Amino acid sequence: MAEQKRVLSIKSLFIWVVMSITTAALILASSISLYVQINNYKEEMINEVETFAELISTNAASGIVFNDNVTEEQNLQALSAAAFINNVHIYKLNPANELEFFASYNKTGQAPVRAMFERTEELTTPTFGADALEYMIPVNLEGDRVGYTYIRASIDALNKLTLNTILITLTVLLLTLVLSFLLTLRLQRSVTHPIEELVYLVQQIAHQKEYSSRAKASSLKELDILGSAFNDMLATIQQHIQRQELAEEEYRRLNLSLEEKVGQRTTALKEANKELIQTLEKLHQFQRQIVQNEKMASLGDMVAGVAHEVNTPIGLGVTASTMMLDRLTQLQKDFEDKNLKASALAKFLKEGEENLNIIYRNLNRAAELISSFKQVAVDQTSETARVFAFRQLMDEILLSMRPKLKKLPHEIQLHCDPNLTIESKAGPINQIMINLIMNSVIHGFEFMEKGQIDIWVEMQGNNKLCIRYVDNGKGIPEHLCKRIFDPFVTTKRGQGGSGLGMHLVYNLVTQALNGSISVTSEEGHGVEFQILFPVRKLEHSDIAKSS
Repeated sequence: MAEQKRVLSIKSLFIWVVMSITTAALILASSISLYVQINNYKEEMINEVETFAELISTNAASGIVFNDNVTEEQNLQALSAAAFINNVHIYKLNPANELEFFASYNKTGQAPVRAMFERTEELTTPTFGADALEYMIPVNLEGDRVGYTYIRASIDALNKLTLNTILITLTVLLLTLVLSFLLTLRLQRSVTHPIEELVYLVQQIAHQKEYSSRAKASSLKELDILGSAFNDMLATIQQHIQRQELAEEEYRRLNLSLEEKVGQRTTALKEANKELIQTLEKLHQFQRQIVQNEKMASLGDMVAGVAHEVNTPIGLGVTASTMMLDRLTQLQKDFEDKNLKASALAKFLKEGEENLNIIYRNLNRAAELISSFKQVAVDQTSETARVFAFRQLMDEILLSMRPKLKKLPHEIQLHCDPNLTIESKAGPINQIMINLIMNSVIHGFEFMEKGQIDIWVEMQGNNKLCIRYVDNGKGIPEHLCKRIFDPFVTTKRGQGGSGLGMHLVYNLVTQALNGSISVTSEEGHGVEFQILFPVRKLEHSDIAKSS
């Protein structure tokens, strides 16, 4: 669920901004004022303590020299007039330069404090404690130090003065904030009230669609400009709505007349669509028939090639057997006439062995050709998966095409592992390779003395076979390369080309083999087809089990 966007009102935003700035400014000013006043109070107290310390030290110098502590004690009682002084100690330096207690003063009701011999260095500057200000200065007489004066003053008056100052400052701060809040509310109303009226007008127009309403003039310049612009917009919308109503009325009038025309056109379109569907069905039927004719024509060419190829070894076998029969008839006649010589018999045996070897080799050659052609023919008419060595399949394909290729100087190189054995559909592969080779011979190598075809076959991973078919022919023009797999695309229109060869290849790769095919070509630089389809690769152990 999307997070709901936080919405702020101008009222609250106005009050928060003004009050935040005012509060921050007042707090800062009050803090600075408090800090300065409290420091002033402390400075005044320090000055008073330092003044009293100087007076006490001056008066005590002669008493310390003459060792008259009684008189000094009486003199210190005069400090009772200074209510803030709690304790005073006077120390003298003995001949060993050590401090000794000489005289003291303790405010009435104030407990005495211990001697501060060890704090002479620490208290050379007035030091504020938790409840008192402490200070110690040396007592000098004619440039010689004769003792020290320690004074301890109460800071209760300072604390009260500080507290009163803080209370007064806070009271002034709160009163100022309240006054600022009241003034801010008044200022906020003067700004937001015209805006609220404009918002109410906008909401009313949005609900009631009453575009004839207009915003009132405002005493604020910016809002008055906004109201004028809003009124101009309402006038424009009102004019647009009027024009739209006129256009809708015209549209309704035209729509009535168009409905009848649309009905007539729809009826005509349905009839044309029906005829188009029938035409497409016939076209698909003709296309399937042409593809089937292509397959049968390819098979017919192969049968003619078989007859031609097999005829040669069988003819040689017939010639050899006829010669054997002639030699056997002559030998039998010489035997019956009892004219048979050992040399003639030896010659017959030698010639018989040679002829029988010729007959055997040629009959075996014919049997191999027929077996290969039979396998190729079965593959072309079957789409059943079987286990085969890819190199052997290609040899059988090239052997079946030998009648067409042996008269041409073109060279075909197969780059394939002889031990690559897979399980796949040999029939589609057979038809694909025959179509690609014949496409290169008929189109790619046209007007070329000698063409070169390279076929690379390798596995990609464990279950993908990649066939890369490359020739060095004249290539495919760019405008045809994009449509090479479309049906009826050919450069031999009217010269026997149907334009279905590469379309058949595409269907066999994508539908029969569940693979993909891509083409790369530049005119004058040959063509490259890359075919990729899933197979099951068999290792030697799998081949042994299947056999």
